[in-house]
Amino acid sequence: MSKNEFVKEITDIEENFPQWYTDVVLKAELADYTETKGFIAIRPYGYAIWENIQNYMDKKFKEIGITNLYMPVLIPESLLNKEKDHIEGFAPEVAWVTKGGEEELEENLCIRPTSETIMSTMYAKWINSWRDLPLMGNQWCNVLRWEKETRPFLRSREFLWQEGHTVHETEKEAKELTLKMLDVYADLIENVLAIPVLKGRKTEKEKFAGAEETYTVETLMHDGRALQAGTSHYFGQNFSKPFNIKFQNRDGKDEYAYQTSWGSTTRLIGAIIMAHGDNRGLKLPPRVAPIQAVIVPIAMHKEGVIDKAQELNDILKVKYRMKLDLRDSYSPGFKFNDWEMRGVPVRIEIGPKDIENNQAVLVRRDTLEKEFVKLDCIEERLGELLEKIQKNMFDECLKIRNNRTTVAHSLDEILKNLEENQGYVKTMWCGNVECENKIKEVTGAHSRCIPFEQEYLDDKCPVCGEKAEKMVIWGRQY
Repeated sequence: MSKNEFVKEITDIEENFPQWYTDVVLKAELADYTETKGFIAIRPYGYAIWENIQNYMDKKFKEIGITNLYMPVLIPESLLNKEKDHIEGFAPEVAWVTKGGEEELEENLCIRPTSETIMSTMYAKWINSWRDLPLMGNQWCNVLRWEKETRPFLRSREFLWQEGHTVHETEKEAKELTLKMLDVYADLIENVLAIPVLKGRKTEKEKFAGAEETYTVETLMHDGRALQAGTSHYFGQNFSKPFNIKFQNRDGKDEYAYQTSWGSTTRLIGAIIMAHGDNRGLKLPPRVAPIQAVIVPIAMHKEGVIDKAQELNDILKVKYRMKLDLRDSYSPGFKFNDWEMRGVPVRIEIGPKDIENNQAVLVRRDTLEKEFVKLDCIEERLGELLEKIQKNMFDECLKIRNNRTTVAHSLDEILKNLEENQGYVKTMWCGNVECENKIKEVTGAHSRCIPFEQEYLDDKCPVCGEKAEKMVIWGRQY
């Protein structure tokens, strides 16, 4: 199979982005469709990416003082109904268990779409005094939301995530924790996944059901559509009152606690694919890649080639996540294409002539640039190269975001910008939901957030023309 023939198995990224995305998910063996409609199987290579994300975040959580726990997957209907806004927000997506074996259940049980309700009942039992606070827990688990349209990683009915839930003595402490967790997500996405984020607060219309305030990290994909990559919510006492989470304060009086919740999901794998990939397939940032470098021996039948490749692999695997490709039924050309399609950041080629010259060839996945490196220097050079690739991938994403960010002063201009350049559109906004709804109706764009970093564009709402003090960023979304 020639190089060109292999690449043709992936749809052109500019011609049909959704199909390109599906091709990459399947060809790179990240996930596959199952017999259960709307549910995917995450394959080992895809799960390894999730493990790297999980390990990084879990370490950050524990540094803050957050501990892991686990809650039941089934939640009684009566619990879900305790917080009115919460149940209204999730009702269309809830899946129910109504029978156990052959018997009808006395009370319907929902398969968790999220765990605020069950978590709150337990916290109410575990908290008595201000000395028990803050209580900060996180669980790594699966959730189920009955999505009408699904796409692997981006919107499947069952997905993996982490959901953190904390309880605090004061409003100030809870709000500070809410923003601190948003910064954890921003750090992961920018410094590990190499995707620039936009941080800000969601509008009232777009906030989480049951929250007082929702904060978000937004990302922009290659095709200009936005992807919400993580959210952090300040609940205030919206759950502590219906669930009776009280504590005896420092004055000996009973007081309702203040809560937060925050989460990110396997959707981040979709973000990596769509932000970085190209017509050769997947392109993985080194810090999250399951394999950081692959060694492909050339002319394996020649004496000493395999031995030298194994020797090199043994040296490098101490420091880096390595793969030695000794498959003897595929040509080197096929292997090159295969590993490029799987997004491995660096390929190391070594053959008889290289061994004679005490060198190997290093090939970058991001730029496809090649360089000859002496074997004695490979360990150090590989580390330098991985850091360069990590930075370059972030810079390329930032360039795309900057090129796809425009300013608009009218509804017509918002639509024109999205049709011509699809991406983020900055406008001022009066704060009225009617104007927000009108923008969505006419352009198909949602408000992404009210960014923390505000700019003054003018003093009028683009829809109603009334006075506007806040800048909002809009975009069509996944």
